[in-house]
Amino acid sequence: MWHPPSLEHLRVLSDDTGIIQHAVRDVPNRATGYCTDDVARAFIVACGAASHERLRADALRLGSIYLSFLHDAQLPDGRFHNFMSYERRWLDEVGTEDSLGRAVWALGFGMRGAPREGWRALCGEMLERALPGVNELEHPRAMAFAALGLVHAYEATNRSRASLEVALRRIASVLRAHYETSRAPGWEWFERTMTYDNARLPEALLRIGAALEEPELAGLGLRTLNFYESIVIENRMFVPIGNAGWYSRGGRRARYGQQPLEAAAMVDAALVAHAATAEIRYRRLAEIALEWFYGRNTRDAVMASSGGCFDGLEELAINRNMGAESTLAYLTSALMLAQPATEVLRIAR
Repeated sequence: MWHPPSLEHLRVLSDDTGIIQHAVRDVPNRATGYCTDDVARAFIVACGAASHERLRADALRLGSIYLSFLHDAQLPDGRFHNFMSYERRWLDEVGTEDSLGRAVWALGFGMRGAPREGWRALCGEMLERALPGVNELEHPRAMAFAALGLVHAYEATNRSRASLEVALRRIASVLRAHYETSRAPGWEWFERTMTYDNARLPEALLRIGAALEEPELAGLGLRTLNFYESIVIENRMFVPIGNAGWYSRGGRRARYGQQPLEAAAMVDAALVAHAATAEIRYRRLAEIALEWFYGRNTRDAVMASSGGCFDGLEELAINRNMGAESTLAYLTSALMLAQPATEVLRIAR
């Protein structure tokens, strides 16, 4: 079992409003303010960290701040603002589909795994208000993010909420349709171009398939995860698709502009595959993805430091800023693999 990570840099990035989006080196850049995308991820980290005695006090304090931010961000129609200035002014009328998906992900996770009953209840109320917006999502990744939360909510309610099942079946249908449209010989994927947070797409189908007891959906999740693995694992090293060009079908994949959130997504997807199949190779795949943070990458660069993470791995340099997204990606992965194996499997199911 891996050791739980430090929350030192998370404390540095956070204040009594939320978590600052970006940093200059390891110093928060207040001018960038806050966003729901990051606060949602931070709430998931806080809930996970609360199960570790050494981290619990910080996790409870920070988790309350993050949930309060999400509550304030929710609009009367259930959708969410995304961007807030450092002066606590909302900067948009309504956020992106991704921010809604990530907020629902956090709320569903909170319904199932928040350390306080009051948090779990509030998460349930907020997710109920968000459901109409979830049913209008169109973009595959936003749907996948939402599905991760809906599955946790479905399990938290003992699979008794018909509205959650309906939403999950719609998302599964749309993802399957994207796959059928985009697949080709030698290309088992949901889109003609792999971009960001890639492993979240097969993870969503794996989780939906398990929750709804639909082996065909879980099988599609495994098939696409295996295809993705064949592209990004080189000599037992995780080499994510870079954002400096992505990877289009029939083209050359970008190797740099590697982002920490790709490693985090692979950790989670591989652990879900391990829970679904009991194949130890998927557990090892999760560990290989986590090792990317610790220097097993194409530049032998240690990306994690003092509980934070550098923002990106470039061909000739490391982006040494340590913003929220990268730090939370690292903490999510490190916390998951620091759990006892039985608890990892419970959360992954």
